[in-house]
Amino acid sequence: MSTSHARIWVGIDAGKGHHWAVAVDADGAAVFSTKVINDEAQILTLIDTARGRADEVRWAVDISGRASTLLLALLLAHGQQVVYVPGRTVNRMSGAYRGEAKTDAKDALVIADQARMRRDFAPLDTPPELVTTLRVLTNYRTDLIADRVKLINRLRDLLVGICPALERAFDYSSAKGPVVLLTEYQTPAALRRIGVKRLTTWLERRKVRGADAVAAKAVEAAQSQQIALPGEKRAAKLVGDLAHQLLALDERIKDNDREIRETFRSDERAEIIESMPGMGPILGAEFVAIVGDLSGYKDAGRLASHAGLAPVARDSGRRTNNYHRPQRYHRRLRHIFYLAAQTAMMRPGPSRDYYLKKRAEGLLHTQALLSLARRRVDVLWAMLRDKRLFTSAPPVTQAA
Repeated sequence: MSTSHARIWVGIDAGKGHHWAVAVDADGAAVFSTKVINDEAQILTLIDTARGRADEVRWAVDISGRASTLLLALLLAHGQQVVYVPGRTVNRMSGAYRGEAKTDAKDALVIADQARMRRDFAPLDTPPELVTTLRVLTNYRTDLIADRVKLINRLRDLLVGICPALERAFDYSSAKGPVVLLTEYQTPAALRRIGVKRLTTWLERRKVRGADAVAAKAVEAAQSQQIALPGEKRAAKLVGDLAHQLLALDERIKDNDREIRETFRSDERAEIIESMPGMGPILGAEFVAIVGDLSGYKDAGRLASHAGLAPVARDSGRRTNNYHRPQRYHRRLRHIFYLAAQTAMMRPGPSRDYYLKKRAEGLLHTQALLSLARRRVDVLWAMLRDKRLFTSAPPVTQAA
């Protein structure tokens, strides 16, 4: 097919089963619009079609996650330029185009047209294997933690229908012993029958720490309720099953955490990141999984902006110097810096000193932590730039 355009922009509304691609020329007129199955052969056909329509093709996608992995891998393998257009931008700009309909074709058109008019979208590239592996492992860990929360909520909901006192007696989210107890004994009658002494022995055989305290508290809760509630037997079986699932899930989380630590510490930057107070291997791995090699950030300010730690101005008329928290930022990256700052603030050192200074200035706890997190972004950036481990005292500037 003969070339009819010097340059076209192809916007792709990515999905799990299929993508929709729309190409526009320099005037914004549609060149072609087609549905593409998420399959290697069809994606390669799309690439050949776009190449046949123009001397230069630029691509834009609205998803950079698992759904578009095959698409991005093929585009980058064939030397194509790809940029990421955030879904929030697509959603807001759709109202500026004719028609109220919401279709994949319209979204793809908006993506292509925005890529044509704007030059500030972030380019996409193939991440290193280690970064990709950490993304898979950390995302899987997030899913496991969410499943654990659901299991605990279900267990507590069933247990409150058996014995509310037993449900209140323990924190099942942080202690393993009470969960082990529920694998066998769930009702007040069963706990009263076995008694404190035999229950302690049973728990010790299963290597429960503080078995005597757990047994005493459980039997005490059972003694406070003599009546058997309706549906108790069936609910007890379900509680036992959930307790077994929770213990198995905890083992899967431990295995996943161990793999994350081993993978993260194979990176040359791991020692530098872990040397910073509050940045353990899990938070460090999530940080690397999000930011990659930091090539997408020009300076520490860009990294802080991505994490939502750099306030944005909202001036209008005579109102100046009016700063607010940004609305568009990476929630997980912000959470990483917040947790790290919170952990570092609890121990003596420069982080705690800075936190107390901000509190003395009148800032609330959350505001002081966010201020500390912003300062730590600059420190971590400088550490990675200079390949220097963290020290409490600032490094001495050497004369040139």
